Amino acid sequence: MSWRGGGERRGAARQERGDGRRSHRWRRAFLATLITAAVVVPLSAAARPEIPSPLPATLPKPTATNLDEIYAANSADAAEAARMAAAHDDSHRATADRELAAPARHLLTFDGRGPGLATEVFGDLARADHVAVLVPGSDTSLDTYDRFRATAVSLRRQLTGTAPPGTRTAVVAWLGYRTPDTVSTTVLTTDRADEAAPHLRAFIRGLQGVVADTTTVSLVCHSYGTVVCARAAAHLDIDDLALVGSPGTGTDTASALHTAARVWAARGEDDWVGEVPHIRSDLFGVTVGFGTDPVSPAFGARVFAAGKGGHSDYFSPGSVSLSNLARIVLGDTAEVTRA
Repeated sequence: MSWRGGGERRGAARQERGDGRRSHRWRRAFLATLITAAVVVPLSAAARPEIPSPLPATLPKPTATNLDEIYAANSADAAEAARMAAAHDDSHRATADRELAAPARHLLTFDGRGPGLATEVFGDLARADHVAVLVPGSDTSLDTYDRFRATAVSLRRQLTGTAPPGTRTAVVAWLGYRTPDTVSTTVLTTDRADEAAPHLRAFIRGLQGVVADTTTVSLVCHSYGTVVCARAAAHLDIDDLALVGSPGTGTDTASALHTAARVWAARGEDDWVGEVPHIRSDLFGVTVGFGTDPVSPAFGARVFAAGKGGHSDYFSPGSVSLSNLARIVLGDTAEVTRA
């Protein structure tokens, strides 16, 4: 009996080691496939010509009293960028720039060169009691900006409908970094996030000069944008950090973000990110992957319900995730439904 029991235990141990090796090989094969696709697919397409645009306007540091001046200057830049894009026979970009230049739009920053950068404000930023800053994920540029803008509009409407009477809110759509392409090597590493983090820190510091001391500021980060927010988190004066559809943050735990903010995480039941291995691995001399799954108990975030939605559904009107994000921004943490 004892010999048979020992043999069974040794057999089980060998099986476990074998399973572990197969799992490790599978993960490396998966990452190798991603890198191969990321390298081969972009090379099969012609590079898009650089889109001309004026240099960004030299503007004063934003304050509660000069926002209109800044909005007007950036609107003028966007209008000029639209003219230059049209002359360059890029009607799609010309249309996007022209829409951004509309008098009703409030651009805190604008740079029409290349993929383009923009920061748009929804609401009265200087008088807001609660501000949400949205940070987008991959494939976000001025050419796809309407999709990102729609998330900001949706969150602002939800905040307006949820907030108590007299509560003022604002949403800031921060396209302040060059996002990676979904099919590229850059989407598998923290490189773009490391480049973006100082810009996000500078933006949040500048925001403090516009809003009141009592205003709460929340970062709402989607997909690869969660990596950007994680890289900047230790230096941000914010109240809440919400990570949705995150592939990982590049850190193993929420405490490793070194932030005093409440850290939240959610993933929809149909989000494909849930099928991606949440690991970091050194492959061909490159560290790929982002580590611990932010919605796992091991990470230690406050996990909230996101419903059955997919990767692009977190801001869909009427969704569980949008309702919970509004509660987080408003500081109604006790009302947030947990997963």
